[in-house]
Amino acid sequence: MHHFTYIDGILHAEDISIDKIAAAAGTPLYIYSYATLERHFLVFDRAFARIPHITCYSCKANTNIALLRLMARLGGGADIVSGGELYAALRASFPPEKIVFSGVGKSEEEIEYAVRCGIAMINIESEGELKVIAGVARKMGKDVPVSIRVNPEIDAKTHPYITTGLRKNKFGILWPEARRLYREIKETEHLLPVGISSHIGSQIVEIPPFVAAIRSLRQMVSELAAERIGLKYIDIGGGLGITYRNELPPHPAEYARAIEAELEGTGLTLILEPGRVIVGNSGIFVTKLLYVKTTAGKTFSIVDGAMNDLVRPAFYGAYHEILPVRQTTAKKVKVDVVGPICESGDFFARERAMPPLQPGALIAIMGAGAYGFSMASNYNSRPRVAEVLVKGEEFFVIREREEYADLVKGESIPGFLEG
Repeated sequence: MHHFTYIDGILHAEDISIDKIAAAAGTPLYIYSYATLERHFLVFDRAFARIPHITCYSCKANTNIALLRLMARLGGGADIVSGGELYAALRASFPPEKIVFSGVGKSEEEIEYAVRCGIAMINIESEGELKVIAGVARKMGKDVPVSIRVNPEIDAKTHPYITTGLRKNKFGILWPEARRLYREIKETEHLLPVGISSHIGSQIVEIPPFVAAIRSLRQMVSELAAERIGLKYIDIGGGLGITYRNELPPHPAEYARAIEAELEGTGLTLILEPGRVIVGNSGIFVTKLLYVKTTAGKTFSIVDGAMNDLVRPAFYGAYHEILPVRQTTAKKVKVDVVGPICESGDFFARERAMPPLQPGALIAIMGAGAYGFSMASNYNSRPRVAEVLVKGEEFFVIREREEYADLVKGESIPGFLEG
């Protein structure tokens, strides 16, 4: 569920109209609902109340520090994949002992940063990374808690770009090699084997792939225990999907029951890394219609937002529901909703049935809270948009719109080109 509803024919975020926010903050922009974020986090986290667990919000879904602060205040941890996300998580007041560092390409500098901060664990994704972590631990003289991200070779049945648990994917380590590396970790000074991890993909709307993954991890934990390698954490990643169109993902309570049944009696603390399921439907992208163009039997609704602001439709062919901010009973027509960028792939919808709108009308692209702003760029030298958080009848600009000067910040012209 979410808190974006029509009141007297005008789309509202909680108790304030979208057109009022847009008039003050401009377009295009992202708008997030505090009530939705809070509800989604608490419903997910409380579903696992019967077992020891840490809900580590997946920062890559949306890294705005206001939203991160909310997750931290609700008792969550953070799943990070870069030094920048670690910096944001710490700025948002996540306790270091609730931060887990994943990702296949951690630099030595990022690893040192994580070790200095004393995070919960680093998820190792290759033998080369293990050697670098061992070197950092030795150089710094600090014990480093680590886990291995195991590739369980499970098909999550999702988009190929966001499937991560197959042999052909770049993520994780196959079990025979991982078992050998656990033995090496056990014998390496300053390395502490504390967990085992997997993540099989994103936008998964069925429970069986998760159950298969956790059963596989349990068997691995048993094999390690037989070699006197005892673990504290079992990290099953994130990936639970949301409704964009007609998907019917399981409720977190149903998901939790299935996971709990597999973990009964293990004594392990479960680490979860939800992202999209928390923040996805908590945000919308609002854009303004600039022109209506009809040519060769096609109608294009040209808006001021573009693929650099919200890339999912262009990148994944992803579907997002699109609503007019002001309701109309006019008969719908098929249009392509496109942006100003010089790419034919710059679209939000193709052949979408929508009511005819006039230039200046606002439209809301729903389900844009996850992998929206976090994947934004400055392509075509477009300033990144503003972000707004709504709470009841108030709204707060939590990221200012970039200005043209921001586009060349840090750039310089060498002296030989001057004059």
